[in-house]
Amino acid sequence: MNRNIRSVDDVLKLMDSLFAPEADRWTGDASGWWDGFYADRSKPVPFFVAKPDENLVSYLGQGLIAPGRALDLGCGPGRNALYLASQGYEVDAVDLSPGAIAWAEERAAEAGADIRFHRGDAFAEDAPAGPYDLIHDSGCFHHLPPHRRISYLALVERALAPGGHLSLTCFASGAMGSEQPDADLYGGTGLQGGLAYTPESLRWIFSGMEEIELRRMRDEPAESPDFGEDFLWTALFRKPDGHGTAPSAGRAPR
Repeated sequence: MNRNIRSVDDVLKLMDSLFAPEADRWTGDASGWWDGFYADRSKPVPFFVAKPDENLVSYLGQGLIAPGRALDLGCGPGRNALYLASQGYEVDAVDLSPGAIAWAEERAAEAGADIRFHRGDAFAEDAPAGPYDLIHDSGCFHHLPPHRRISYLALVERALAPGGHLSLTCFASGAMGSEQPDADLYGGTGLQGGLAYTPESLRWIFSGMEEIELRRMRDEPAESPDFGEDFLWTALFRKPDGHGTAPSAGRAPR
């Protein structure tokens, strides 16, 4: 007889176990799956290119964000970490996959970029802690099951400095990703490659932050210096600096 639930973390781990092991893309145990994904660097995967996200370039160009300390969350081969470092940011980058981190470190060495890469679970106690002026997430959030949004929001609250920004890119409803209701995802089907979000759901989930911009990512041509695919949302949220009142959470979108 096991009676081993006494904390929120225990509950989250129990809910992790409701997914088949092969569906896991978010815990430390998923590193092997991601290593396999990154093993063939010649695959025609859109985000294998050494280009930064167009929205990230746009935020800096508009002056919506400014250089400081940055965390690249789920950095993959490091394309956004490299860009942030080139723009004067002090960058930490984290990913589950040793293969992805090795590739990113090679790119950083070629570019002469000083980036601190961390292989591991961004939600773990030994993960980079900040405080950061910017957290950039290009495709990590939509690989999380519903219950791990709690971990994600806790990470943002813990690691993002007051007045700092969360830059987020995720699957857009109607274009990419599973549209099953949250509750139905626990029936053994897994996340089906990632979860789709509506603008309303993103605004509700991040309702404790100020929305600066939320739009579809621009579809960038192959010759563009920037990465862009229009099946993604891009969003920029600002954490309250303590001098204002955060928006009310309201009702969850249906």
